Amino acid sequence: MRRELMHLLLPRIALRTGRWCLLALLWGLSVLATPAWAQAVELKQLKLERRDGELVLDFSTRLSLGAAIEDALHRGVPLYFNAQAAVYRNRWYWRDERMGRAIRTWRLAYQPLTASWRLSLGGLSQGYDSLSEALAPLTRVSGWHLLALDKIEPGERYYVEFSFKLDNSQLPQPMQIDLGGDWKLSVERSLRVE
Repeated sequence: MRRELMHLLLPRIALRTGRWCLLALLWGLSVLATPAWAQAVELKQLKLERRDGELVLDFSTRLSLGAAIEDALHRGVPLYFNAQAAVYRNRWYWRDERMGRAIRTWRLAYQPLTASWRLSLGGLSQGYDSLSEALAPLTRVSGWHLLALDKIEPGERYYVEFSFKLDNSQLPQPMQIDLGGDWKLSVERSLRVE
């Protein structure tokens, strides 16, 4: 009796779990098969130059905010964007030595009373009429001082690790609980110093 019952139930259970597995597989494939244009941060330019006795960095990104992020901005939630660049010297006998590091943090907020955008960098703050105007200064930086050239020794190999991201750790605590894929805005690159 038990055997007959198991033979009747097993195909139904397998069919039911098979459907769920198939649905999970299709969902996973749809997530993985996102088109290239859906990428939120694209690094358009990353260039190192030697200017006036310093190693400087120029970068340009294309930043597209998702609907959830724009909605949060319109509701008065400020966003923080970080750009970080670190210069390292290769060492074969130990960890690579960090020669210098530069960090910039921008705060982007919407002012509902004046219907304007405010972008702050350190103690400096500037107002803009539209979101695209406010995003322009933080997506294009030129002449960013990283290291004095007298610290670079000839014959040694150096490289720069660069990252640009939305800093989710500075969001209000309730928002940090369940952030979706829209909130993961970041790009990282490594560049050799010539």
